[in-house]
Amino acid sequence: MKRQKEYYNMVGYVCDSEYGIPTRCPCGSTIIDEDDGLHYRHFWVFGVQEEIERLTKRVEEAEQVIKLVVNLNKQIETLEVQILTVKVADLEKVCFE
Repeated sequence: MKRQKEYYNMVGYVCDSEYGIPTRCPCGSTIIDEDDGLHYRHFWVFGVQEEIERLTKRVEEAEQVIKLVVNLNKQIETLEVQILTVKVADLEKVCFE
């Protein structure tokens, strides 16, 4: 009885060391992988992967828009400076002629 308990404890320790996924049955034979009828999980995984890809694409597009906004702000500043320079030049012509 004591040996059997030690053996089952050992099997439990092995399962715990493999993240709780047993590789052998407590009786000592290999585990038989059977179809559990839940194959629709695969479609769910594919759906999640597609959603992640779609969201990743949206994030990349948003990053591009943010970069464009920064560039546009710089262009607006340079245009404002150019417009003010032209106005100052026009005022100098009017005032000093």
